Amino acid sequence: MGIPPDGPGEVLVAVRGGSETYAAWSRTNTPLARNARVVVVDSLSARSVIVEPLPA
Repeated sequence: MGIPPDGPGEVLVAVRGGSETYAAWSRTNTPLARNARVVVVDSLSARSVIVEPLPA
């Protein structure tokens, strides 16, 4: 499952040489496919982020 338009999904974020899982919401309110590359644009809390698709 990717990130649905109306709720959280999950993303892996590279942190300190490893990766960590964060709850993620789409900034554009459009669904994002599983394995889509994204950019974190804001944080809602310590473990929740807002993302948008990585520009081509």
